Amino acid sequence: MNQVQAVAEQVINVPVDQVRAAVADYAGVRGKILTSHYRDYEVRSGGTGAGTVVHWTLQATQKRVRDVLVEVSSPQPDVLVEADRNSTLISTWTVQGSGGSSTVRVVTTWEGANGIGGFFERIFAPAGLRRIHGELLANLARELQA
Repeated sequence: MNQVQAVAEQVINVPVDQVRAAVADYAGVRGKILTSHYRDYEVRSGGTGAGTVVHWTLQATQKRVRDVLVEVSSPQPDVLVEADRNSTLISTWTVQGSGGSSTVRVVTTWEGANGIGGFFERIFAPAGLRRIHGELLANLARELQA
């Protein structure tokens, strides 16, 4: 297997504490900022930060659909890690900033396939997921700056 990685980043002109709280708010903010690629979003336990368990269906492409059941941890105050119980997919959200501005970075990794399918996955999947996360982060910025 080969590790595949997608990275997206957004600067939001909102204080870091407010952005961290919004990113960790799975019961409120997160559901509001999802793109059309997400379906069946449901908080199964918790709702804020570490210990939260959330389910959704991610339709990355017409043929590529993933059933995602995420358990959230927070190894550092500025980091949330979403580990999918159904796969090797891990998304790490980092929120850093100073003054009235924050940078939100999402790094998603997973173990890709081998062979020719894995080759195409490593080429095309990161760009698609980066676009989806880019839309999600733009929605977060709009939600917080409204």
